[in-house]
Amino acid sequence: MRIQRLTKDAKENLLEDLLKRSPNNYGQYEQGVQEILAHVKEEKDQAVFAYTKKFDHADITADNIKVTEEEIEEAYKEVDPKLVEIIRKALLNIRTYHEKQRQYSWFDSKPDGTILGQKVTPLHRVGVYVPGGKAVYPSSVLMNIVPAKVAGVDEIVMVTPPGKDGKVTPNTLVAAHEAGADVIYKVGGAQAIAALAYGTESIPKVDKIVGPGNIYVALAKKAVYGYVSIDAIAGPSEILVIADETANPRFVAADLLSQAEHDELASAILVTTSEELARKVSDEVDGFLKELSRSEIIRKSLDNYGYILVADTMDDVIDIANEIASEHLEIQTKNPYDVMTKVRNAGAIFIGEYASEPLGDYFAGPNHVLPTNGTAKFFSPLSVDDFIKKSSIIGYSEEALRDIHKDIEAFAEAEQLTAHANSIKVRFEGEE
Repeated sequence: MRIQRLTKDAKENLLEDLLKRSPNNYGQYEQGVQEILAHVKEEKDQAVFAYTKKFDHADITADNIKVTEEEIEEAYKEVDPKLVEIIRKALLNIRTYHEKQRQYSWFDSKPDGTILGQKVTPLHRVGVYVPGGKAVYPSSVLMNIVPAKVAGVDEIVMVTPPGKDGKVTPNTLVAAHEAGADVIYKVGGAQAIAALAYGTESIPKVDKIVGPGNIYVALAKKAVYGYVSIDAIAGPSEILVIADETANPRFVAADLLSQAEHDELASAILVTTSEELARKVSDEVDGFLKELSRSEIIRKSLDNYGYILVADTMDDVIDIANEIASEHLEIQTKNPYDVMTKVRNAGAIFIGEYASEPLGDYFAGPNHVLPTNGTAKFFSPLSVDDFIKKSSIIGYSEEALRDIHKDIEAFAEAEQLTAHANSIKVRFEGEE
């Protein structure tokens, strides 16, 4: 891996380089996505079936687009029972963590008859997109469905592309059934997002769409925002490791590569105060590349967006970490909790040398759907909050309103909204 001193110029070049990975920079795909969205909105099922044939080479119709109970039963026969048990263990951890995020309605009443509060309501119907093709991630199925289930969503609709045989990957089906998907449809790509956003004869319109996908899926979600809500526009995966001279270089190298193997646009960055650690990590990376099955993808990822940055002080390290606002941030230092308190921007923070990033991907419990491309400065991980909405509750008695009605009228008249003022004034006519 390339090793650089953390200078002002190096910092600016790095941040500019990372921004190139943003889905906002893929405008050349937008017209094609818009055509798919418009076609599905107009032709509904027929467009969905045509695009599924074109892109997935599968013959999908109204009769077989919905996954049947028999297909789910068949999937369980094909999946290793040991994997099913692992999924159930992970599911328990994920559910337990997200149950602590539940919010409840509250009401505050006063003796004068004032009642203020907040009513928390789960979303009615949510669409969960699950990628197919080369990448099959049952862990993402769990992470997207469980918080919706915990929130109390009435109906969870999952979509995922079928194989050429018109079937869904067994691992995906088992994970979806275990997590609690209510219905699963065999459709992927931008056409799946369109179907969820607008509704078709077979697929109902949802209130919100969540889940990762390729650039076409990301741009489609961006385009339908407003018709429905979305979680976020997911970019390529990324990891940043903060380390000092006490870190284990073999651990650090392994963790960097765990994200670099996702795809050529993934980013893996080490920021350290130790030149010796930097050299050792680079050597360990070279050694791992001779062993790992996805070494070709990893090499391209590291060539494009892999860095080892050597800083003068830990304050400089923390500064660049907050600027990058990485999806995954590992802290492998002598005092990791002290460093953690100074980190403002990160999707998920892993503390200590045994809190490796894949622990969060699969098993620990916190959600692995995280903000990317610097959006951790203002976005949070997927959570139960993403599947609820809040309504304000306001109740006033005549006595309570009488005490303040003139203030409200004056405020409204100051804004020249006389009908607003009148709405209050008519309730106390004849009392002047």
